[in-house]
Amino acid sequence: MSFDLPPQLRLAADRLMEGVSRKDMAQRAGAISARYRAGGGSAAVVASQADATAYVLTRLPATYAACGRVFEELSNRAPDFSPASLLDAGAGPGGAGWAAMETWPQIASATLLDSNRAFLDIAAALAADAPAPLQGAERIRADLTAPGDWPSADLVVASYALAEIPQAKQAATIAALWASSLGVLALVEPGTPAGYQRILTARQTLIEAGAAILAPCPHHAPCPLTAPDWCHFSQRLARSRDHRLAKGAETPFEDEKFIYLLAARPGVAAEAPSARVLAPPRAGKPGIELKLCTPQGAAELRFAAKRDKPAYAVARRLDWGDALPAD
Repeated sequence: MSFDLPPQLRLAADRLMEGVSRKDMAQRAGAISARYRAGGGSAAVVASQADATAYVLTRLPATYAACGRVFEELSNRAPDFSPASLLDAGAGPGGAGWAAMETWPQIASATLLDSNRAFLDIAAALAADAPAPLQGAERIRADLTAPGDWPSADLVVASYALAEIPQAKQAATIAALWASSLGVLALVEPGTPAGYQRILTARQTLIEAGAAILAPCPHHAPCPLTAPDWCHFSQRLARSRDHRLAKGAETPFEDEKFIYLLAARPGVAAEAPSARVLAPPRAGKPGIELKLCTPQGAAELRFAAKRDKPAYAVARRLDWGDALPAD
């Protein structure tokens, strides 16, 4: 499924680019990427409205797509979950809120937390023609490394935020996010070994706090993967012309690698867990091989032979990150 920016958000992003030098945006985008890779937080990486605009151009489409994919999974796992309120912690330009509104248009209120004023200002600009909850969202300048009296919400999301928090402070931040969550806490991180480790640590913290893990794990046992392997997924998204120019890319698409966690309060009803596909299915003449994480807490390879027509038909419809259909 495609998770392209909704029309209002795409038009708002285009308006930010009016009269702006594409060359300057490309240079800023390159500098932002370099500083992020060097471990810089958003306060140092995005220091002005021009920097925030470059971030919107180069990163918002990908982070939006990853959040859209995660929220789709949440709606599949908990189809009756119907959040009325949203807290976007470490909101950046607000892409997660847009993705949440696309999934649950009944959301009535939204709060955005971020320590970076440039991000909060550009989130407000992007929301000028957004659905009412995003237009009227409360935008609070707050440091996620110093948990405070954050508002509660049915859905709490922190996307691409833990990477900016020192490891020693992440547990306190996770605990505060969980305390704010009345229903589900969604965490999204880059699909790197480091992002995977942050999610693993958060997972253990949340399980100990009594959370039910809805996805991607179909169990509460320790992760069965061992280094150098790590759990992550991929979402393909289209690149606009400006997006390609800013990134110096020629291909009209990119694949955003991400890892996520959905943790729910005990009262959130969920479908029974099923095995999840951990890598691109490998198709050959004899059939299709799937790498799975199972509800029993194991990682295994499962082969669907062409001669087994029912199993092969199911395997052909599966992709990386999908949960197997219920038996």
